[in-house]
Amino acid sequence: MEEYVKLLILIPVGIAAGFINTVAGGGSLLSLPTMIFLGLPPNIANGTNRVAIFLQNISGIAGFRSKGIFIFPYSLWLGLAALAGAIAGARISIDLDPKTFNHIIAIIMVAVVLLIVFNPIKHNNGNPASEDFSLKARITGVITFFFVGIYGGFIQAGVGFLIMGSLSYINKLSLVKVNSIKVFVVFTYTIAALLVFIIEDQINWLFGLILASGNMTGAWIASRWSVDKGDKWIKRILLVVVIAMAIRLWFYY
Repeated sequence: MEEYVKLLILIPVGIAAGFINTVAGGGSLLSLPTMIFLGLPPNIANGTNRVAIFLQNISGIAGFRSKGIFIFPYSLWLGLAALAGAIAGARISIDLDPKTFNHIIAIIMVAVVLLIVFNPIKHNNGNPASEDFSLKARITGVITFFFVGIYGGFIQAGVGFLIMGSLSYINKLSLVKVNSIKVFVVFTYTIAALLVFIIEDQINWLFGLILASGNMTGAWIASRWSVDKGDKWIKRILLVVVIAMAIRLWFYY
């Protein structure tokens, strides 16, 4: 396949991944297998994907802020906790051989999809009175997000679901607010993960920047769209994404 064809494929894949990552999660389940299919080794594809994730979340943060949705400083504390975990997670992924990495990707992706499909957590439908920012909830959140960061640094794919489930259960937040925190947290810890991949020379910069152009576009559209449409539409998109990912995973591996 010609190089320019591969780059053209990455743009719509990036737009779709950026939209899915921002509204729900799991966009990397689309972009990672695509880059591996286009010839990148799994470890390089994992590192390259972080370039797109980093720039995507800058766009997502800007989109949510333009709509007045920004939970601060709680987002910062969660982001710093996840950043610490992401350093360890990124190191683990680099040290694995490609075959083992592929097997772990398959297992984790299926587990995440099953977790979301059978998730018993009830989301807050937008009632601020039911939100929980007590000291206990905030401490629980920070500890939880350290481990979320380990997972995110390791593979990224599906981390959005873990973040959404954690914030819904711990802080009783609406999906719109959950997504606004999610993009900030992922942006923060991706800084650490990206640095590890850069130091270890695990990035294809051309692929990463082309994919990022699509991711940023999708994230900007999704961040503003999700605020306008609210939780009901986010849940619908989430359901479609979960079904699509489950089918994709079943036939890909």
